[in-house]
Amino acid sequence: MKKLLLLIALFAFNICLFAQETFDKHPDTSKEGWKNLFNSDLSNATYPDSVWTVSDGVLTASKDEAIWSHDKYNDFILDLEFKNADGTNSGVIVHATDTKNWIPHSVELQIADDYSEEWSKAPATWQCGAVFGHQAASKHTVKKPGEWNHYTITCKGKKIWIVLNGELVNECDMSLFTNAKVNPDGSEVPSWLNNPMAGLPLNGYIGLQGKHAGKPIYFRNVKIKTLS
Repeated sequence: MKKLLLLIALFAFNICLFAQETFDKHPDTSKEGWKNLFNSDLSNATYPDSVWTVSDGVLTASKDEAIWSHDKYNDFILDLEFKNADGTNSGVIVHATDTKNWIPHSVELQIADDYSEEWSKAPATWQCGAVFGHQAASKHTVKKPGEWNHYTITCKGKKIWIVLNGELVNECDMSLFTNAKVNPDGSEVPSWLNNPMAGLPLNGYIGLQGKHAGKPIYFRNVKIKTLS
């Protein structure tokens, strides 16, 4: 009986831990389990010829073309730094099952220059730290253009956590987003995101959006750790 009670208590404790699980801080990427998402020569990345280049560890694109991981991922922590230019509109793409037509077949975690006239006036779900088109960031912590930002994205099951410059700015449960036109809070879903997030497959590629609308974006220290 005592053994049975102990097993029940341990089970309840583990359930409680799982229920309280959150990813609200930047990780220590020097610890075991971390690796670079892309090789230094981009030999394990998929991208159009000559669009993406690396110089002194900084990754950037000359056109509006994404760069993709070679492997697919389910549950993971992605940690990186990005630097905006004036008016940058970019993003980190997760759960992408179609890299050619990725927009309706993935989730984009927005990067934007919220200090610019265009993006400061954009819908909140289009601003930096948002799950693009679906859920706005809870606060604005992006730095001004020319400064490096620390961005951590955790995907586990249908949940996504976003930490930007030391602050948890988004915690999104994809399973709640069942409508292709209206988000749970009543805001409008952009028409081009015509697949509800709740139904998107989770096993997919990870991508970085390129030089959108002529505005550069810079990345460095892009590292990943898979979660069991």
